[in-house]
Amino acid sequence: MAKRALRAKQRFVVHEHKATRLHYDFRLEIGGVLKSWAVPKGPSMNPADKRLAVMVPDHPLEYIDFEGIIPPGQYGAGPVVVWDHGTYEVPEGGPPEAQLKAGKLAFVLKGKKLRGAFALARFAAGKTGKEWLLMKKKDAQADPSWTLRSELTPRRLTALAERTPPCETS
Repeated sequence: MAKRALRAKQRFVVHEHKATRLHYDFRLEIGGVLKSWAVPKGPSMNPADKRLAVMVPDHPLEYIDFEGIIPPGQYGAGPVVVWDHGTYEVPEGGPPEAQLKAGKLAFVLKGKKLRGAFALARFAAGKTGKEWLLMKKKDAQADPSWTLRSELTPRRLTALAERTPPCETS
């Protein structure tokens, strides 16, 4: 009987981020960093929804549980909260690094809100090469009536403001 290699579960996070515009930052732990995509309309559990996901620079792993207010004058200024988080698996198709390089990554999310099979696919004719689609696959967790709900409530914003240190000015 062959032994199965044990792999550490990889983490994911979705940050709700109100910078210039409200968007969601979808991040997967791959290769020691958080590979990241800005998703303007947010992720969806509805397989009919194909969400634009623009690849942005990698973020350090320490950013996975970041919540706070990025001060004015800094890149991405505005409130950031963890909208969802959990682990993910890549059940087939080889390592995630190779799949990303090939332009398509299939994975299974195990989050509090996002669950089941998803895929990221790079636009073949994208203008910058950073345009991807984030899609929910049809499975038992798919929900055609699913609605995106914000975590940036007035109460949450107040709590963020109270625990975020003031911006240092020169």
